[in-house]
Amino acid sequence: MASIVASLLPPLLLPARNSHPGTFPTSPVSLLSGRRSNVSFVVKASGESSESSTSLTVFKSVQNVWDQPEDRLALFGLGFAAVAAFWASTNLVAAVDKLPLFPTVFELIGIFYSVWFTYRYLIFKPDREELLQILNKVATDILGQ
Repeated sequence: MASIVASLLPPLLLPARNSHPGTFPTSPVSLLSGRRSNVSFVVKASGESSESSTSLTVFKSVQNVWDQPEDRLALFGLGFAAVAAFWASTNLVAAVDKLPLFPTVFELIGIFYSVWFTYRYLIFKPDREELLQILNKVATDILGQ
């Protein structure tokens, strides 16, 4: 749960009210010369934690694999392969970036793909749920659950 404590100026025409019991840090603010008032409020964000979250599921899966001693070597190998693939792809992109005309074409392709992906998966709620299902399926396929 996240919370924010803030001190704001009171409205000019309305008197300040203390709507929350307890003490909150306030700072005196002078609106007009000689007039000082404090206003404090607390904003709390609360929500249900979703156990179906992809990142939480992946983290729990990796933790379960780490707890089994015979799978630790495979986990190290998978981590090393991910780092090596990242390094190789970065060098490949750097080499292609030096070629003339390719960076502009790839940039346009990236922009069009980003617009399509946003329209296809992120704008509407059923599409976001479909994307979450796809990501959960891929994660379970990779982790072998």
